[in-house]
Amino acid sequence: MRKRKASGEISDVGRLMALVSKAGSSYCIRSDITRGRTGQNVAFGVVNNVEAPIMKEKSVIFSSLSCKNARVAQFFPLETVGFRSKRRNSVIVAASPPTEDALIATEPLTKQDLVGYLASGCKSKEKWRIGTEHEKFGFEIKTLRPMKYEQIAELLNGISERFDWEKVMEGDKIIGLKQGKQSISLEPGGQFELSGAPLETLHQTCAEVNSHLYQVKAVAEEMGIGFLGIGFQPKLGLKDIPVMPKGRYEIMRNYMPKVGSLGLDMMFRTCTVQVNLDFSSEADMIRKFRAGLALQPVRTLILCLPLKISALLFF
Repeated sequence: MRKRKASGEISDVGRLMALVSKAGSSYCIRSDITRGRTGQNVAFGVVNNVEAPIMKEKSVIFSSLSCKNARVAQFFPLETVGFRSKRRNSVIVAASPPTEDALIATEPLTKQDLVGYLASGCKSKEKWRIGTEHEKFGFEIKTLRPMKYEQIAELLNGISERFDWEKVMEGDKIIGLKQGKQSISLEPGGQFELSGAPLETLHQTCAEVNSHLYQVKAVAEEMGIGFLGIGFQPKLGLKDIPVMPKGRYEIMRNYMPKVGSLGLDMMFRTCTVQVNLDFSSEADMIRKFRAGLALQPVRTLILCLPLKISALLFF
């Protein structure tokens, strides 16, 4: 992608981001775009740290726009962002979830939409953060059997009451916890996951995980529950793994066998530590993505393959 020209012309990245009309579940909010005091039509978009001409001190009226979830707002001249198509009266909101009053777009997603959505996540280096997702297997210490949902529910309730976490419910079932920007959730086979907050350093991430493990251990030990941080279930087969009461997991369980032979093993018998990294540009994202892909097979061989082979040979 080209950088912004010295003349002030908006970059290709800016064009793409301004044209994104669907984010998350794909949507586009319609609005009547009116003229500001300068008499210049403008389009509204959500972007993150992308250089673009900002129309300062110009009032713009949007007659039917709901942008409660917009993080950063910049104004773009209508002629600059290419609003000459049948989308010309669309108000673009990128990388934020739809509000209740948003209308679902009838036009299909395009490659340009998808590229623009990813580009809207670019951040300057000082705003980069690290987010980790830490999964682990829970088991009964006496029997080594995996935790049943009823035990997981008791554990979640105990952590909530003792350490002031907000409960996340699906119907009358507790399926997770929230506290600030952290959340605790359940994977399909009851794997216990911490989704960490966006943090600035590895030291902060380490402290966050240690705090989580302390809280989990404090409640779990009283229940006779232990946890194992390992990549693959070393002993039990699929038939021995409990299924969590989340609607989408039932859909996944029925779908996975249709598209491969190991999907259910992935869902129910694996754990991982995932890392989410910010990026400043397309090139920066590619470098980090390639580094992650290169490391994954090595990590899998070290942590998971010996256990899978052992399971095939001895159980």
